[in-house]
Amino acid sequence: MIVGIDVGTTAVKVSAFTVDGTLVHTHSVGYPISRPRPGWAEQDPLDWWRGTQEGLASLPKDDIQSIGIVSQVNTHVFVDARLQPLAPAIIWQDQRCASIAATFDAQFSAAEKERIWGSPIVLDASFLPARAKWFASTSNWDAVRWVLSPKDYIAARLTGRVATDLLSSVRIAGPSGYIPEAVALVDGLGDRLPPILPSEEVGTMDAFGAVLGTGLPWSERRGMVLCGTSLVVAGASASGAAPGIVTFPPYDGVLVHAGPTQAAGDAVRWWSQVSGLDIADVFSSAASGSSEVVFTPYLAGERAPLCDSTVRASFLGLQSSTTQADMSRAVLEGVAMSGRHVLESVEAACGFTLESLTFSGGGARSPLWTQIFADVLGRPVERLRIHDSGTLGAALQGAVGAGIYPSVAKAAAATVRVDSVFEPSKSMDMLYSVYRDSYEALRNIHARLV
Repeated sequence: MIVGIDVGTTAVKVSAFTVDGTLVHTHSVGYPISRPRPGWAEQDPLDWWRGTQEGLASLPKDDIQSIGIVSQVNTHVFVDARLQPLAPAIIWQDQRCASIAATFDAQFSAAEKERIWGSPIVLDASFLPARAKWFASTSNWDAVRWVLSPKDYIAARLTGRVATDLLSSVRIAGPSGYIPEAVALVDGLGDRLPPILPSEEVGTMDAFGAVLGTGLPWSERRGMVLCGTSLVVAGASASGAAPGIVTFPPYDGVLVHAGPTQAAGDAVRWWSQVSGLDIADVFSSAASGSSEVVFTPYLAGERAPLCDSTVRASFLGLQSSTTQADMSRAVLEGVAMSGRHVLESVEAACGFTLESLTFSGGGARSPLWTQIFADVLGRPVERLRIHDSGTLGAALQGAVGAGIYPSVAKAAAATVRVDSVFEPSKSMDMLYSVYRDSYEALRNIHARLV
């Protein structure tokens, strides 16, 4: 078996596959997100560790040939020299450092951003130097030995080696290593960053694990949608960049352009709580709802492509005849519309239209949601055989590191398969235009509510 570990936002997943990509065993251990103050989002790193240990313990040890690991990124844990967390991990949803990040962002002109980061990015609340600045001003910065992502923390606990990869070092590293201008924003930050090694040795970010687990870099004019707690939309091309999304350093001769949203499955979780429906009933309800209401899933601001921590969620078009089922459907459609919004930026970066998109993540377990994505995106959606493409991608990298496959490209070609194709069945263009126009119409109103 080749094993993949995904330290996600809601759970650690440990999955074992045969070398041809057949899922043999999977084990998931969930954990909570703590929100002690408005805009804060934290997790206990020991929950990640306990979940990893339990998942690995569920596997038959004699059959394991390799292990690879991916995790959520823009999540940071500050640890001492013994790898003991000094505070709860600040996860990617956290907005406490938005003002610090805005101050850092204002220090760079558009031309300087193009030179340093390759595109006119926005340094948002998840930017590591902003969090390091906050931690240094509120806690014992001198006690911090390492600032780690979840997978780097788990890998260090498993192996004793502290390291990271290039792609997980979002906004603070580029093709040549750590970016001096980013690291210099906080005194002492450079001394607390782990060495950078190839991802086949130390794993990578969950979104790029999914990129590999869907075969995206080697798929001509086919994009990717990963629907988990958040949504990631990606495409690959020989060149290009666009505002509001990330263009990763070159991988196997191509550039991967991707954008993460703030809430996908998390929007369904929220609606489940406030509606009193359990998750399964949300989907059952949505199946009988009508497409008459527009929902914008900006429950904690929005990442790609808006990069706006002040925008807030809305239901638009409610009337006396609106039912709970209509609102359930609007939540699913709103998440898909956020994906279409990111897709526009991804295609702008690619320079061409993506003719189809693979679909994976927890959302792919729902045929209804998969069809909604096909309708909203207006093109075929290919649901993959392995829904947890992140754990598959982790396993493939581990298999390459162990010499089982000569390259990730060969590993993906041998393992990634399409389960079924969902064709668009109706146009959602009118409702999508309302979705797009609502941001500019309401952004100043939302900012007054923050």
